[in-house]
Amino acid sequence: MGKTLKEIARAVGGKIVGDENIIITGVCGIKEAQPGDITFLANPKYNQFIDKTQASAVIAAKGAESTSKTIVQVENPSLAFTKVIAMFIPDAIKHPAGISDKAVVSKTARIGKNAAISHYAVIEENSQIAEGVIIYPNCYIGSNVKIGANTVIYSNVTIREGSTIGENVIIHSGTVIGSDGFGYIEINGTQHKIPQVGIVVIEDDVEIGANVAIARARFGKTVIGKGTKIDNLVQIAHNVKIGPGSIIVAQAGISGSTTIGKNAILAGQAGLVGHIELGDNVIVGAQAGVTKSFSKDTILLGSPARPISEQKKLFAYIDRLPELFAAFKKIKDKVLTSNGKAENDKNTG
Repeated sequence: MGKTLKEIARAVGGKIVGDENIIITGVCGIKEAQPGDITFLANPKYNQFIDKTQASAVIAAKGAESTSKTIVQVENPSLAFTKVIAMFIPDAIKHPAGISDKAVVSKTARIGKNAAISHYAVIEENSQIAEGVIIYPNCYIGSNVKIGANTVIYSNVTIREGSTIGENVIIHSGTVIGSDGFGYIEINGTQHKIPQVGIVVIEDDVEIGANVAIARARFGKTVIGKGTKIDNLVQIAHNVKIGPGSIIVAQAGISGSTTIGKNAILAGQAGLVGHIELGDNVIVGAQAGVTKSFSKDTILLGSPARPISEQKKLFAYIDRLPELFAAFKKIKDKVLTSNGKAENDKNTG
């Protein structure tokens, strides 16, 4: 059943430029959309695609116009389109319900109201599972773990002893929280393990992707701040502290005892050495290698990482190396030729 564009615009707080009576029956990406669909465009620099799409209407930023399409102008197209998707495609995920008779739950564990524990999940002694928590099959929840309300833990997740997980957290499959930190001391050529007796604290509203490893602290806490989002295949070492609202993209690695401020962004395959500090709002570019501390509001590129203005100059210099080498070779050849001629004139004079 469709909705008028007027209804949709009202729901997202948008302004219609065009026909408000268009009937929308679905949502789709701008390239794949067909008549009857509504789509969106988040970046104004791609506004040329508005007239090319087959969609009946486009959600776009304020000021966007079209000669052939009806536009819904909004402050934040991505957020508005998320709301529209929810109008047409309700949450189709059917989470487990109740406590499976195939789950293993310690008698000393405390399970909150409406919590779901699926097949073959293991809940060890003295763990606390709050109201509305959903634990999928084959998860392991160690002893003395605390999991806050309405958290969802997908299959094959391991949460080791003593870890604390906040409310409304999402943890995707294969992730391990609270594994031992990587700590050894060499004695007479043999590596001896250093005990890791701290914990991991995941604050509220964090989402953690698949196959992420977050190590427990040697002492104290490894902390993931409120609202932080972590992509798949990320390694976070012992005693790391990540501030609220940060974004950690796939294959990033953070070494032990490093502190990251709030609203930081680590792009894909960024690597950070241990015992450094990055301030609030720092952005680390893809494949950058950060070897020292940087203050807030810094954008870093390269390996070793440098502020973007410095690194761009180095990139420019490197790009010019073939040209400079050719120029140098000409000068060298000219000098050698001149020297050879002078020597020849001397010998024949």
